[in-house]
Amino acid sequence: MEDDESENILEILITDEDRQQFRRLDQCLTERFPEIHRSLLKKLFEDDLVEITNSPDQKIKLTLSKMPPTGTAIAIHLPPPTPTDTPAENIPLDILYEDEDVIFINKAAGMVVHPAPGHMTGTLVNALLFHCRDLKGIGQELRPGIVHRLDMGTTGVMVAAKGQKAHEQLCLDFSKHNIERYYESLIPINHEIPMAGVLEGPIGRHPQNRLKMAINNQGRAAKTYYKVLQNFKNLAHLELKLETGRTHQIRVHLASLLHTPVLNDSLYGNPGEHQRRVGPVIGKIIEGYPHPFLHAKVLGVQHPISKKMLRFEVPAPKIFQDILAEARKLGAQ
Repeated sequence: MEDDESENILEILITDEDRQQFRRLDQCLTERFPEIHRSLLKKLFEDDLVEITNSPDQKIKLTLSKMPPTGTAIAIHLPPPTPTDTPAENIPLDILYEDEDVIFINKAAGMVVHPAPGHMTGTLVNALLFHCRDLKGIGQELRPGIVHRLDMGTTGVMVAAKGQKAHEQLCLDFSKHNIERYYESLIPINHEIPMAGVLEGPIGRHPQNRLKMAINNQGRAAKTYYKVLQNFKNLAHLELKLETGRTHQIRVHLASLLHTPVLNDSLYGNPGEHQRRVGPVIGKIIEGYPHPFLHAKVLGVQHPISKKMLRFEVPAPKIFQDILAEARKLGAQ
C-alpha cells in the first residue's frame, strides 16, 4: 500500500502547444491535472506550493493569469490529502463491480454525486465513505474517490477509485479521453433532425445564470456524437457518445445545437411544454417526475492498476423503458 502521508509532486514542461491552447496558466494546469480543481490550485499557489523549477527566462514571475514562456518547468507540490469531515451514510448502492482499487455503480436518479450547498448528505460520496471505509482524503477535500460525475437526475454507470494511485490514473484517463462512454436520451421533437451527427461547441458558464452552462467561446472544447435509434411521433430515442466530458455537455449540446432539449429537462427546456408535445399517454407517465431522461448506459475504462479492460452496460430505468414501450405502441413516425 502506498504511503498516503508523503507529498506528491506533479511536474509539467510548458510547450508551444500549451501556449497556443491556453491563455492562462491555471487553465493549463487544471486541464493537464484534472484531479486539481481551480480553487485548490489557487490555494496551493498562495501557499507557494506551485513553483518554477527551470525557465529560459530567469526573471519571470509566475502568475496563474498568464502563460509562462515555452520551456518553463513547473512543479506542483500536493500536501497529504486532508481527511474529509463528510459523514459516512448507510445508503444502498447498486454495485456492478468492485475490487481493492475501483468500484463501479449504477447511479440512481436523484442522487447527487458529491456534497455541495443544499446537498451535504445523501450523496454518492456519503454512501462510498460508508461502503469503503478507508476512502477519506482520496482525491482531496469533499470528493474522496470521485473521478467524474453525473448530474443529479442522470442515471447510469459511474466508477470511483478506492486508492490514491487508482484515483490519479483514472483522472488521467478521463482527461485524455481514454474511456468509452455512451448515453441514451429521450427528446421531444417538433422538427426534423438528422439521423446522426456531431455536436461541437465550447462549453462554459452561462453569462447570466450561474446554474447553467452554455455554448461559450471562452469555454472548453466539447464534442458529442449522436444517432437517432428510433423516431416516434413528437419523440426520439437517441444514443450519444462523448469525446469530452464537460459539465452538462449533452444537455447543452442538444438544447443549443440540435434545438431539442432532453425530455423533462427543466434547466434547458420546459417540461410542461414537453408533456403537451408528447401527448396525453406519455405525458401522464412523466407527470410529476422531476428528472431529465438521460442515462449513462456504457462506461468502459482500463483498470488503473491491472490494466485489464473493464466495460459495463446497464439498461435505462423503468420509467424510461415504460415511455419507450408506450411510444412503440403508438407507432413509429
